[in-house]
Amino acid sequence: MNFNPGSWTPEAWLQFLQDHWVVAVVAVLAIFVVSKVVKTVVKWVLIAAIVVGIVAYGGYSINDLQEVGSKVTSDLKDQAIKAMAGEADKARYRDNGDGTYTVETPNLQLSGVPNSGEVEVKFRGISLGKWNMEGAVRDLVVKARESAVK
Repeated sequence: MNFNPGSWTPEAWLQFLQDHWVVAVVAVLAIFVVSKVVKTVVKWVLIAAIVVGIVAYGGYSINDLQEVGSKVTSDLKDQAIKAMAGEADKARYRDNGDGTYTVETPNLQLSGVPNSGEVEVKFRGISLGKWNMEGAVRDLVVKARESAVK
């Protein structure tokens, strides 16, 4: 089975489950048991190991998983940029008093140091890393700062 990020349709998942239903059932049961029995960070390590094992059993490599991860990250960044444009009028600027600031909208949180040229971006609580103060990012921060001064 070749990996193509665009081919992960419901039909592809159904075919995978039909071909490997026993493994899928065992994995679901193992995840359930681990999540109920283990109460620490080890729980999430074990669950991740089970998921990686299933994916590896299905014939997918780490490169395939990285492609999916980068596609998801790219999609999140696109959604964050759209949210910046659509939620600029709802942005709230806050001076944190320690030389940093935070801009918040219903879906975004940008944190940075004035004149540093970059901000830490979180979209719906998911960190998207540091972004340069360009385009939509700069517009959002400037608009929020201006509305806070009024």
